[in-house]
Amino acid sequence: MASGSGRYVISYNGEIYNFTELRSELEAAGAKFRGHSDTEVMLAAFEEWGLERAVRRFVGMFAFALWDRERRTLTLVRDRVGIKPLYFGWAGKTFLFGSELKALRAYKGFHAEIDRGALASFMRVGYVPAPLSIYKHVYKLSAGCVLTVGDRELEAAEGFSPDPDARHATWRPVRYWSAKEYAEAGCAFPFKGSETEAVEQLDGLLRNAVGLRMIADVPLGAFLSGGIDSSLVVALMQAQSSRPIRTFTVGFHEAEYNEAIYARKVAEHIGTDHTELYVSPEQARAVIPRLSAMYDEPFADSSQIPTFLVSELARRHVTVALSGDGGDELFAGYNRYFWGRRLWRYLDLLPPSIRRGLAGGITSLSPATWADFFERFGRFLPVVTKPGDKLHKLAALLALPDPDSMYLGMISLWKDPAEIVVQGVEPLTPVTDRANWATLQDFTMRMMYLDLITYLPDDILTKVDRASMAVGLEARVPLLDHRVVEFAWRLPLSFKIRQEGEGKWLLRRVLDRYVPRQLIERPKMGFGVPLGSWLRGPLREWAEELLDEQRLHREGYLHPAAIRRKWAEHLSGKRNWHYPLWNVLMFQAWLERE
Repeated sequence: MASGSGRYVISYNGEIYNFTELRSELEAAGAKFRGHSDTEVMLAAFEEWGLERAVRRFVGMFAFALWDRERRTLTLVRDRVGIKPLYFGWAGKTFLFGSELKALRAYKGFHAEIDRGALASFMRVGYVPAPLSIYKHVYKLSAGCVLTVGDRELEAAEGFSPDPDARHATWRPVRYWSAKEYAEAGCAFPFKGSETEAVEQLDGLLRNAVGLRMIADVPLGAFLSGGIDSSLVVALMQAQSSRPIRTFTVGFHEAEYNEAIYARKVAEHIGTDHTELYVSPEQARAVIPRLSAMYDEPFADSSQIPTFLVSELARRHVTVALSGDGGDELFAGYNRYFWGRRLWRYLDLLPPSIRRGLAGGITSLSPATWADFFERFGRFLPVVTKPGDKLHKLAALLALPDPDSMYLGMISLWKDPAEIVVQGVEPLTPVTDRANWATLQDFTMRMMYLDLITYLPDDILTKVDRASMAVGLEARVPLLDHRVVEFAWRLPLSFKIRQEGEGKWLLRRVLDRYVPRQLIERPKMGFGVPLGSWLRGPLREWAEELLDEQRLHREGYLHPAAIRRKWAEHLSGKRNWHYPLWNVLMFQAWLERE
């Protein structure tokens, strides 16, 4: 779309939720409108306020390219937390950009060379971290960034850095919103009000964020797992709706993976029009061949399967669905925030030499031997599921020198990606480049910050965006309204973690206003599938073909030895290696489609 004066032309993906408010302000300043879209309001805002000032006024999710005919520059912009994707790069002297890698690949001059460093990073965490992509010379625009490209920059492409925090680059993206700045400022100048005031303020912010995202001229619904985040979003939707909200969940017949029973109870209390689908293993496994095309580059969060299934279910009835993503990162919901903090408190009491000795002692016995030991003396020991696996994981953490290394160990699926990636020199990424981390004294706060800038945009939001868009469903995430994010970082940790093992304290208190606590209080469940048993059973033949030793040698990207060793241990039941194996399988499936 072109602006009223013709100066600007935009290509845009997303939603600006406060566009009616901005439109009124622009009309008062003399702007004229031809239609009723948020895109036209964006263009008028650029003409009235300039690009950066306008972007700072936007409340929403967006990725757009803006061509300035007067200055002959192209500017790429991505929303503050990275809800919508934006890729860019070069094919020779041609600058390419788009929401999907397949759009760049469609250019006849595109050369798809796999970046082995990016592949090593993928093997560590299960996603390709921004600003990298799986291809050389192609990048993701980092969340909250602006990149302006003109003739001069294209001529000097070799002086470019995709990292907005790079110190030695001719040109690079520029941040217009910085999670680092808000995290540091929030810790330096925290919220000083009472708990009651914090609950009231958060309730108001969330109600406004949800209300804005309910504005739609198409059928609207929500994902509901029955957990804290999705239940709060649905409760706030229903509180602002005169008719029952449509809610959707998928259930599994395996009890340890099934949240549908909890979602149904929450839906009954709130009074939503609830739809659930119990998925058979055959239905879930049928999604797997579609994943590589859906995600465009290797992506190995196995909850991509149920996320696609609930999106597919919702799309049969609605066009827009609200999701509860973001609560864990902002309000301390992940288990690693509790036990990681607690574990390091004890480990720090021991000298490094003793920790290394304990680690060696634990790993001197196989996981199977430890399992036998716990079974034999179980009446004298705490109840632990898969004790051998957990003790070996603990041993890996015992030898680490500091808590930040422990965090990296906790999120690493392959501890040493160079072990399996041929010529895989792992580059610095936001999660490993400590020089550019926010300055936060508390270990838990550092974990939350790193999850906010890495795991959230590159895994969680990528998973939801690609799965929903694959079926033509628009997913909206009100907990990630930037005003909620900024407020959350001002809250002291005591407003998030109140007692050992219980996070999201303030979110829980807001939810108490709408849903009885007994409907919500239960151990946290992941949104997963029984991948470990599937790989030993119905997926074994498919996996064996992708992990064939001769095939791995022939393709030349992965060293077979460590992969085959983990595969054999997994099949035998000695260890449960489904997470690192899923990384390899998702790369192999993607490579096969290439």
